[in-house]
Amino acid sequence: MAEELVSVGKVSGIFGVRGWIKVYSYTEIRENILTYSPWILRKGKESKSVRVIDGRRHGKTVVACLEGLNDRDEAAELNGWEILINADQLPKARQGEYYWTDLVGLRVMTVDGIDFGTVEQMLETGANDVVVVSGERERLIPFLQGQTIINIDLLAGEMLVDWDADF
Repeated sequence: MAEELVSVGKVSGIFGVRGWIKVYSYTEIRENILTYSPWILRKGKESKSVRVIDGRRHGKTVVACLEGLNDRDEAAELNGWEILINADQLPKARQGEYYWTDLVGLRVMTVDGIDFGTVEQMLETGANDVVVVSGERERLIPFLQGQTIINIDLLAGEMLVDWDADF
């Protein structure tokens, strides 16, 4: 059985002349991406495992030095590659907290028994996160636990929502 991979960011550019890369991190504290090693870099059908040697937050981005990456041209070749880690590298989520990757694919039902479809993706917005549900039509539901999100049952693969079907 293949290990489950989780996307935690992407290579967004080069930094300096010594092979450092800029990283767009999906982790809640941006520089936490540096605590996971190895990374699996993937672009299309190509993938490779790399070890993080050093890194730090740099303004609104994160910069990283990877083992075997020694110059600007080599770093430039990684631009746009997705950064994945093995799911078992993540700490266990606390009670009532969820990784977005665990929510994608859940069946979404309303408190009135209407099947909205499945969670396609999660979006981060300024006010609150949003659940994107694909079914007979796309719905955007604010991720407000206890208000619009009534219950999440990962074992059953379901999310119960209090949301008007006409909205």
